[in-house]
Amino acid sequence: MITFLAHRMLHINPSTLRRSMVPLAIATLFFCTATASAQGTVTAPSFGAIFFWSCNADGSIEWIGSSMIWVLIFLSMYNVSLSITLWRENQTAIVLPPRVLSEFRDRLQSGRYRDALDLASIEKSDLARTLRAALTQAPAGTDAMVRAAEEQADVVLAERLRRIERLNILGQIAPMIGLFGTVYGMIVAFMVIAATGGNADPVMLAGGIGTALVTTFWGLLIAIPATAMYAVVRNRAIALSESTLGSVEEMLALFRPKASATETATKS
Repeated sequence: MITFLAHRMLHINPSTLRRSMVPLAIATLFFCTATASAQGTVTAPSFGAIFFWSCNADGSIEWIGSSMIWVLIFLSMYNVSLSITLWRENQTAIVLPPRVLSEFRDRLQSGRYRDALDLASIEKSDLARTLRAALTQAPAGTDAMVRAAEEQADVVLAERLRRIERLNILGQIAPMIGLFGTVYGMIVAFMVIAATGGNADPVMLAGGIGTALVTTFWGLLIAIPATAMYAVVRNRAIALSESTLGSVEEMLALFRPKASATETATKS
């Protein structure tokens, strides 16, 4: 169910989800084994019992709070995977490859415009897409080519920003889920107080309070890196888009008619 919702809301690759769930299952098995081996002895709660599930006063698992914790753990793993993917997608070698830029310049400077257009049709970089849109407007003049390049650069940047926006969504949703867990945990704690007539054992309150704190912890652990990475990658994408458009306009300057010697002497 979680896999289906994540795929529909955040467009996650199902194969990536299946790979992400493997380490989660391993971690669960490890911590459950560690907890089981410690039963019958009075010891401090294990790392897993603190951060991976919520327990009732009798030691049983509190399923609602634990489910929220695991949803947040899943989102934290997806956050790491998404951050790495978006960082790699917004590199100069992908958006504005130096080799391809040099090849375009060589072909345009030597007057091989058809070869430049063929190369732009093959390459998949933002540079090639922007230049291809400009070269197809060559019969309409240089000004039309520049306008086409600007429009295409805006389209390409918008596509990148839409993909990057998923990080912002994570940064917004995770604290809300954490806050939901916080409210739920406090409700559980106050219900225990009410049921005991205000004389609740602190041990009985630990489950609800623990759920409140742990869900807040995981929510912030997701939101802070996601928001920071969103700002970094977004600014990088905008900067690369501006550099790409600048490089294309520089090459399109070759299409502008040069002033004759007589016109230059008249202006001087």
